Amino acid sequence: MAAGKGANNAPIIIKRIEAAPEGGHHGGAWKVAYADFVTAMMAFFLLMWLLNATSQEQRQGLAQYFTPSMARSAGAAGDGIEEGVRHAVQSTLPDSEQAGDFDQVAQAVQKSLTGTGAESMQLTNLLKHVVTRMTDEGLVIELTDLTDAPLFVQDTGQPMPELVELVDVIARVIGRTRNQIALAGHVRSYPEMMVANPVWSLSDARAHTVRNLLERARFDPKRVQRVSGYADRKNRTGNPMDPTNNRVELILLR
Repeated sequence: MAAGKGANNAPIIIKRIEAAPEGGHHGGAWKVAYADFVTAMMAFFLLMWLLNATSQEQRQGLAQYFTPSMARSAGAAGDGIEEGVRHAVQSTLPDSEQAGDFDQVAQAVQKSLTGTGAESMQLTNLLKHVVTRMTDEGLVIELTDLTDAPLFVQDTGQPMPELVELVDVIARVIGRTRNQIALAGHVRSYPEMMVANPVWSLSDARAHTVRNLLERARFDPKRVQRVSGYADRKNRTGNPMDPTNNRVELILLR
């Protein structure tokens, strides 16, 4: 009886097992960390792809574009050409008050438009469209198409953005001279079977486009002596249909 009574009086122990909060979930911090990791890897592979898919000049251009010190002038004509670079382009020109000798002025303009001292790869690429030469009439500044970089929308007088920026630079350079200028448009030949051959109207329209862009860049319109269209009568190459025959000549007159 004593033994039985002792067994019935044994304490009853109740053990409560609580489930881990949120079923063992560790919160959302790992998601943020994983997203950062994936983003970093994407950026890395994109960088490696760019290094393999671009040329040295293109990489230099990208580096220049993202350089913080290259401040852009907001609202200026010809977006993308820095005010400081524009100043550097024309820095070799004598002041207009001292510009008495034409050969000296012409040489200074030529030096400003060679692109060799440009601080921007973008400006250097623009000045590849420029060819200069001295003639009896004056300094001829040719704005010419490149094979893979035309200055006008195909077969129209509508300027490409590169031409807008290029004329803005040239206007700032020749704006420090006093000489009058002349503009002459030239285009490549078109097939003879065309019903309406556009060479005359197109060459004239492109010359006037450059005149309008000069005025937009605040170049004095009174200094424009004449605007002409020469169609395809004065080709630069032996192939009359070569796109490099497309050009507008800006002549700084003696």
